[in-house]
Amino acid sequence: MDLFANLAIGFSIALSPYTLMLAVFGCFIGTIIGALPGLGPSNGVAILIPLTFSMGLDATSALVLMTAVYYGAMYGGRISSILLNIPGDEPALMTTLDGYPMAKAGRAGDALVISGVASFTGAFLSTVGLMLLAPLLARIAFQFGPAEYFALYLLAFATLGGIASNNQAKAAIASCIGLGIAMIGVDNNSGMPRLTGGNLHLYDGIDFLVAIVGLFAIAEVFFFIESHGKNTSIGVKLEKVTVPWRDIWNTKWTQLRASLIGFVAGVLPGAGASLGSFLAYMGEKSIAGEEGKFGTGVAKGVAAPEAGNNAAAGGALVPMLTLGVPGSGTTAVLLALLMTLNITPGPTLFTDRPEVVWGLIASLLIANFVLLLMNVPMVKVFVKILSVPPWVLLPGVTMISFVGIYSLSGSYFDLLLMVAFGALGWVLRKLDVPTVPIILGILLGGHMEDSLRRAMVLSDGDVTYLFSSPIAIGLWIVAVAGFVAPMFLRNVLTKPQRVSD
Repeated sequence: MDLFANLAIGFSIALSPYTLMLAVFGCFIGTIIGALPGLGPSNGVAILIPLTFSMGLDATSALVLMTAVYYGAMYGGRISSILLNIPGDEPALMTTLDGYPMAKAGRAGDALVISGVASFTGAFLSTVGLMLLAPLLARIAFQFGPAEYFALYLLAFATLGGIASNNQAKAAIASCIGLGIAMIGVDNNSGMPRLTGGNLHLYDGIDFLVAIVGLFAIAEVFFFIESHGKNTSIGVKLEKVTVPWRDIWNTKWTQLRASLIGFVAGVLPGAGASLGSFLAYMGEKSIAGEEGKFGTGVAKGVAAPEAGNNAAAGGALVPMLTLGVPGSGTTAVLLALLMTLNITPGPTLFTDRPEVVWGLIASLLIANFVLLLMNVPMVKVFVKILSVPPWVLLPGVTMISFVGIYSLSGSYFDLLLMVAFGALGWVLRKLDVPTVPIILGILLGGHMEDSLRRAMVLSDGDVTYLFSSPIAIGLWIVAVAGFVAPMFLRNVLTKPQRVSD
């Protein structure tokens, strides 16, 4: 009964004309962002966060808009993967393996429609999973104390570095950079400034929105400038678009299996859509065997990764909303948005602010149908967007970033800091150092420090208190396994990612 009552609250919010308009707008913009190679959901959400503040949106409306952008970008990533053989984002990488061969064989329209339907299946089922699983996990989270939360934060760093990066050492360095940035400012306990260099602007610490927009949006501008707008034209022409009903029916079980695998991968902190896409594809490939002809342009090879990565996108919202720990890089950006709006994700969110949670869930259910309608009949519109010239795109991204950040703080120092973070992000990505652990360190560093301090106060300095409960021990084991296991699995994970021209 509670579920239906909560859904009624959510739909009363989601079906209001203004919220519905925001969801549709977010879906449209998100699909465009996903279709543009290299941007992806993390960058798209980071770029548009300042827009939510300049529009004066409340917490529910802002979250609905940004998650609609998130879901839309996950849908849109398949477009450039299929037509250009260039993934719109990392999770869409597996889609190139069969999507591009289908396009070269004259079935580009079929591949786009199949992937759109599979994206809908994965995203819709994961939203239902979010609706059913999140309240249960929130109740379990009430058993967490400072030791458990410290282990949980450690798990987030370990698994995000282990799965999302090609090098554990570089991921660890990035996490340390983020934690170091989080330490900048006046210490809450002693009142002493830390790592400020005597600069008064740094006494309040580094605003994580400044860091996020710099590391994602501004760094992306630098990369566009460096590449001189390469890879912005259509590689395979899209002719007539029809609905391949037989292929969609034949992939129904593939979509369901991939959705389940992707959702589980998304719930795991740090695993996210990339792992969901990979596991879904490899699972279907193993079921089909050699006769499946995966990698040559088969419908199941397109449906599996798309259902998997979109299901993982919804699953990643579960730990963010219930535990305050992002399940992916994009949800780390969404977590920053919530914290800026004075919304604290965690188990109490479902009781203190039910309109935020259930308004979001209801909006996502509606957004999935909106995205299905957009990504099948309107797919030709989004395909044309791939030819947007950089001289149009770059000024828009830069303007939104600068105006948005300045409208938040009114400080020129923050603008300079944003550009500095952009340069840092550009350098780190050139060195193949992931930027998501840096964001995670900035977001969770203060909370992780507070949990450690509370644990030490409660135990009178006894370090073994951090391992004093079955939950804490389990989290420590999973954290270590999540960091170490990819060192042995790296070759297996990278072999299927070789894409032929």
